[in-house]
Amino acid sequence: MTIADLRREYKLAELRREDLFSEPIAQFKEWFEQASGDRRSGRVRRFFVGLYESLLLVRGFQPTEVNAAVLATADQTGTPSARVVLLKGVDERGFLFFTNYQSRKGRELGQNPKAAMVFYWADQERQVTIAGTVAKLSAAESQAYFKSRPRGSRLGAWVSDQSTVIPDRATLEERLRELEKVHPGEEIPMPPYWGGYVLRPERIEFWQGGRSRLHDRFCYSRQTNQDWRIERLSP
Repeated sequence: MTIADLRREYKLAELRREDLFSEPIAQFKEWFEQASGDRRSGRVRRFFVGLYESLLLVRGFQPTEVNAAVLATADQTGTPSARVVLLKGVDERGFLFFTNYQSRKGRELGQNPKAAMVFYWADQERQVTIAGTVAKLSAAESQAYFKSRPRGSRLGAWVSDQSTVIPDRATLEERLRELEKVHPGEEIPMPPYWGGYVLRPERIEFWQGGRSRLHDRFCYSRQTNQDWRIERLSP
């Protein structure tokens, strides 16, 4: 079988205009809760989703992290880059994630504070694409999240000069051993180069897989009066 031969028929559900919330953050939260299993709406749909998940487990596949998203950024010349990040919050401001400000994505966001984020939930046959502007969170909000992280993750933020070249893994392990001696307890300060961002959406698209590739796509676009226009897009 070649790559071109790989295909899947989408048939779990349809997405109708009357199914949508009037604003996209509420719609995202609805879908995110369903993807994470927090809500069990639709018995028939949940039956087929559950069956699909069971088949994946039998075949040795592990459930995906529903808060994992591809974050795309670009530098000042327009050269793009992308990587997977973990969503750590969503509210009326937008979508929150945390990282090293000196990493490649951090440097690119400093040059060009626009980004796109994509969630793909295969077991739901759904995709959400978000595009907008990015701003740093306050130091207080970043501090609060940093303190909630496991000890190893907090130390790791100091160990890794993210995106820089290192000679080998032993370099990281030696840095970690040194930091464990410097910070033997739970009190580990937040690095000055680490913190959070919020992606403020200007456009959000919801995609539901459909039969014969006739998918359902609806796009929310922010208007000048801050209201949202909802339009169906051709698949």
